[in-house]
Amino acid sequence: MRLTFHGAARQVTGSCFGFEVGHHRFLVDCGLFQGARATREANTAPFAFDPATLDFVVLTHAHLDHCGLLPRLAAEGFSGPVFATAATRDITAVLLRDSAYLQGVEQARAQRRGGDYVAAYTMADVDAVLPLIRTVGYDDVFEPAKGVRVCLRDAGHILGSASIELWLDDGVNRRKVVVSGDLGQPGRPIVRDPTPIAAADVLLLESTYGNRDHRPYDDTIDELVETLERALYKRKGMVLVPAFAVGRTQEFLYVLNQLARAGRLHDLQVFVDSPMATEVTQITARHFDVFDAEARRAAREPRKGGVAPNVRFTETVDESKALNRLTGGAIIVAASGMCDGGRIRHHLRQHLPYPRTTVIFIGYQAAGTLGRRIVDGADTVRIAGEEIPVRAEIVTLGGFSAHADRTALLGWFAKFRRPPGKTYLVHGEEHAARALASEIETRFHCEVQVPSDHESVEL
Repeated sequence: MRLTFHGAARQVTGSCFGFEVGHHRFLVDCGLFQGARATREANTAPFAFDPATLDFVVLTHAHLDHCGLLPRLAAEGFSGPVFATAATRDITAVLLRDSAYLQGVEQARAQRRGGDYVAAYTMADVDAVLPLIRTVGYDDVFEPAKGVRVCLRDAGHILGSASIELWLDDGVNRRKVVVSGDLGQPGRPIVRDPTPIAAADVLLLESTYGNRDHRPYDDTIDELVETLERALYKRKGMVLVPAFAVGRTQEFLYVLNQLARAGRLHDLQVFVDSPMATEVTQITARHFDVFDAEARRAAREPRKGGVAPNVRFTETVDESKALNRLTGGAIIVAASGMCDGGRIRHHLRQHLPYPRTTVIFIGYQAAGTLGRRIVDGADTVRIAGEEIPVRAEIVTLGGFSAHADRTALLGWFAKFRRPPGKTYLVHGEEHAARALASEIETRFHCEVQVPSDHESVEL
């Protein structure tokens, strides 16, 4: 039995883990690389394996850095099933179509300018791979190939997200492997807390925030209220929220609604300028069965106290452009969360130069992205070929992160009855992974490694 790290090794994006069990080959995730140009070029580099030889794929969740290269996988010969939860299937369809569209736009723009951008796949490739997705329920054990049993557990990261349990038997050896996927932070709205897992011989654990903790959630909500009061009521400026269309947009709207109902905020004018976020919000409402108890209760309760926010979902480009006429007192929530695509770039170009503007970041900003440059304090940023001065107030609310922080990761790890025989830390920048590795080794006295890209290990 062999495991190969085809992505998300010493970096946050590109999750793709290859397994060989006897004569069978399969992947857990097949995600896009995001961030700096050199990183993104990996999306069109040859796969380190033959997609036609794969028996199946298991998806942890629908974020593009976990599912975003599935169309290319199918275009190069993969024809087996892709196993995922029903919510992951529905959201994946939306994200892959949007990804193909944006790549097509970027390629056409590059060609006009004499550039060399090449899309990783087309809309036709997306249409070819979506019928391969087969849905499975949480906690159901199934056997996609002889010697491989699989179970998906709720990872609490976004709607439909899963940790993967694998029982592998090649006729000589047996191993229990767990792939954490992206774990959520306990106590977050809408999604349930991550499900603990009791045993593993080998663990692949995410380490995005392995070196630090988030600000307490209640403190984050207080800071959000203070920020919006300052931005909307005192400065009467615009508020831009670059939000991931999946998860963060829905949670942010949920929080605004709860704050308005409690009377802590008033007269909120909110524009969700992302057709994809609108569609995912509709999908979220359809999967009420996987909400946590608090969200289900809030949805059933009659509204009390304050007035709900006035939320409008813009669809067309003309509606998006019409938001330019707004001069203050409104919140625009737009994708992408890392500002590397989508309508948020248009709004940043329009509003970053003005001190009355406030930009609130509520999600992780990968190295090399526009969002990371803004968060890191750049004086100017380049958007659509133009140098834009950054004079807006920049606020980062880390407590909104969908990823488990260091304490939560250690808490989830501690639920194993005994530490896994070997733990590999993935999906984290190297400094974060190594910090978490040191903490796990010290606290649990077990072997932890931080694998390199394309490293292959015997199980």
